[in-house]
Amino acid sequence: MTAVRYEARHGVATLTLAEPENKNALNARIINGLGDGLSAAAADEAVRVIVLTHEGTTFCAGADLKGGGPAQTPRYSFPDVLAGIQDSPKPVVAVLRGHCMGGGVGLAAAADLSVASTDVTFGFTEVRIGVAPAMISVVCLPKLSRADAAELFLTGRRIPAAQAAEVGLINRAVEPAELDQEVSGLLDEIVAGGPRALAASKRLLSTVPTMSRSEAFEFTQTLSTELFRSSEAGEGIAAFRERRPPAWIPS
Repeated sequence: MTAVRYEARHGVATLTLAEPENKNALNARIINGLGDGLSAAAADEAVRVIVLTHEGTTFCAGADLKGGGPAQTPRYSFPDVLAGIQDSPKPVVAVLRGHCMGGGVGLAAAADLSVASTDVTFGFTEVRIGVAPAMISVVCLPKLSRADAAELFLTGRRIPAAQAAEVGLINRAVEPAELDQEVSGLLDEIVAGGPRALAASKRLLSTVPTMSRSEAFEFTQTLSTELFRSSEAGEGIAAFRERRPPAWIPS
């Protein structure tokens, strides 16, 4: 069986971590599956948003310390996957129904939006086994204050989803019975945006904070002009004036 199932329907590509017996731990099978899935979703013009979710009671337990299951030659590194999530022109939404530790926290933090059930726990547990949250710090530290990062990194403490949302690791925590409705509404809102506009918005999030003010204004002025001149903007403005859905919304 594949370690990551891929399904694309109605503009949504779903990547499901599917090794629940191994707590979806990060091994070559999972990492290869994520890399392949992200590439497939990016190449499919019908896909508008990517959902990252899982089977079982654990979203991802972090590094595979047991080494169970058939061996597979790595085609991607874990940083490749984290960068692929952040660099994807299509929004990535992580949906967590199970616990999230170590590298799994990196997956949730790399996603553009992450929603978890309130009974989920999170933890940077690396120090408990004598290592550090090194690679995932690249995607987690921009979301955390230094004080919160220090406490979580140094203690290895597990925290509930509500606290993970409070410190900015994820967007929100909702009751288990409300999770499906919350995610469905979120996806509906995202696909209402133009594909090029969504890609541009992701680019703003990653690029503008790295620029000086003058560089940022120059970059954003050029980008804004390009977007307003695009056929996508023409359709969006026409749809607004005619009080109808734009043509890009998946049927």
